[in-house]
Amino acid sequence: MHALTARGITKSYGGVTALAGADLTLRPGSVHALLGENGAGKSTLIKVITGAVSPDAGALRLAGAEVSFTSTAQAAANGVAVVSQELNLFPDLDVLANLYPMREPRRGPLADRAAMLAKARPVLEQLGLDVDPKARLGSLSLAQRQLVEIAKALIVQPRVLILDEPTSALDKDSSSRLLDILRVLRDREVAVVFVSHILEEVMSLCDEITVLREGRTVLDARPRAELDIPSIVHAMLGQDLPTPVRTTGTPGGARLELRDVVVPDRLAGVTLSFAGGEVVGLAGLAGSGHTTALEVVAGIRRPVGGSVELPGGGAPRDFRSAIGAGVALVSGDRRRVGLMLDKPVWENIAQVRPVALAGARLLRTGALRESARELAGRVGVKPPNVDTRAGLLSGGNQQKVVLAKWLAADPAVLLLDDPTRGVDLGARAEIHALLRSVADAGKVVVLCSTDLDELVVACDRVVVFHKGKVCAELTGDRIDQHTILRTMNTGEL
Repeated sequence: MHALTARGITKSYGGVTALAGADLTLRPGSVHALLGENGAGKSTLIKVITGAVSPDAGALRLAGAEVSFTSTAQAAANGVAVVSQELNLFPDLDVLANLYPMREPRRGPLADRAAMLAKARPVLEQLGLDVDPKARLGSLSLAQRQLVEIAKALIVQPRVLILDEPTSALDKDSSSRLLDILRVLRDREVAVVFVSHILEEVMSLCDEITVLREGRTVLDARPRAELDIPSIVHAMLGQDLPTPVRTTGTPGGARLELRDVVVPDRLAGVTLSFAGGEVVGLAGLAGSGHTTALEVVAGIRRPVGGSVELPGGGAPRDFRSAIGAGVALVSGDRRRVGLMLDKPVWENIAQVRPVALAGARLLRTGALRESARELAGRVGVKPPNVDTRAGLLSGGNQQKVVLAKWLAADPAVLLLDDPTRGVDLGARAEIHALLRSVADAGKVVVLCSTDLDELVVACDRVVVFHKGKVCAELTGDRIDQHTILRTMNTGEL
C-alpha cells in the first residue's frame, strides 16, 4: 500500500495556475525527490498535502484512505510532518518551546518541560545540535535554526516527512548527518519527500524522483537508477542548462582592499585584494572567517586591527555608512533580513536607494515604480507586476527582488552570502549570469556560498579560509569541488 498519493491536484491563485493536475505517489520506506524550478508548483503541492491550502480539484489518500486536511496541525496529527525552507519558528521563545508548538506535554495546567526535554534530547543529539535548550532561538545561527526546524518535525515520529530544502543552510557535516538520519527513517518505513536543488544529494540519497514543470507532473515516481543529472535538468527546464561563460575581468575597475584585518576569535590578520571585473568566491567551514570578512566590508562588524579600503576610499564605520559608500550585501536569508514580505515588489526594490544615494533628489512614487519595473525586468522577476506582494512570489523570484533592491543603489561592491539558497537551477543560472554582468561593468563582486558547485560555476577566483586565516587562493583548473573541500577541512592544498 502506498503511504500517500496525490492525484490530479489543481490550484489557482487569482487566475494564475499553480498546479494543473499534479500527481505524486509515495511509498513507505522510500526517500522520494520532488524536483522542479521555482514556480513549478512544488511548494503549492506541499501546502496541499500538509493542509496549509485547499486544492481546487484532485484527491489525497493516506494509507489508502481519502483525506482532506484543513490545517497543518491536523496533517501532523495524522502523521504528515513538514520542514519548511522558510523557517516557521518563534525567535523570542527558547529552543525547547520551539520544538513543541501548541503541543507541549502537560502536567496539570503547566507544560511538562522535563518530559519535553527527555523526548527532545535524543533527537537533538542525533542531529548533532549542541545548543542549550533554554537558549533563545533568535540567538542561534541560521544553520542551527534550520536544525531546530528539522528536530521539531522528527519529534512527532511522522509516517510521511516532507523536507523542503533541508540542507540549504547547513554546513557539510550537518548535511551529512541529516542525510544519514534520512537513511534511518527509510529503514523505519517512513515515506520521505526530499525537495532539493542540489542534484548530487538527490542522486546519492533518493530512491525515486518526481519532477514538476509549470504545475504538471512530467516525471512520476521514476526510479533514480533510470535517470542521470542531465535528464533530470532537461525534465525540469524543458531544455539543457547553458554552460556559464567566464571572463578575465575589466581593466581599471573598482578595487577593495583588506590589510591585516583582525577580529578576535574570527579573523587573524587577513589580507585580501578584490578587483572589479572578477567574481571572487569565499569558502570555508562554519566559523572559519569567510563570512566575517564579508561582515567587515559591510560595516556590520568592526575589526580591532588592520584596515579596509573601499573603492571610493576610506573604511566603513557601520552598515549604513557602508551602503552610502557603495557597498551592497545580499543575504540568502531573504525572509528574515532581505524582504518586506507584506509590501509590493516596487517598495522592496526602492528600499535601499534613499540610503545609498543620500543627497540625490527624492523621487515620486510613479518614478520609483517605473525604476522598479525596469530593474525587475533586468533581473527576470516573474510575474513582472511590481504591485505584487513580495511574499506571494516563489523563492527564486524573491531572491531576484533582493538583488534588484541592491542594484537600484548602483553599488561599487556587491557582497553576496548564499544568494541562491533554496533557488532552482534556472533561477540560479540567471542569478549567476547577473553577477557576471555586474562584474563586467567593473564592480567588485564577492560571493560566500555553502554550495561548492556554485563556487566552481560562478567564480573566477576562490579564496579559502581555515581557522580565521586565508589558506589558499584558487584560480583556473584548481577551482573544483574536491580541492575546495579538502582545503576547507585541512587548511592545506
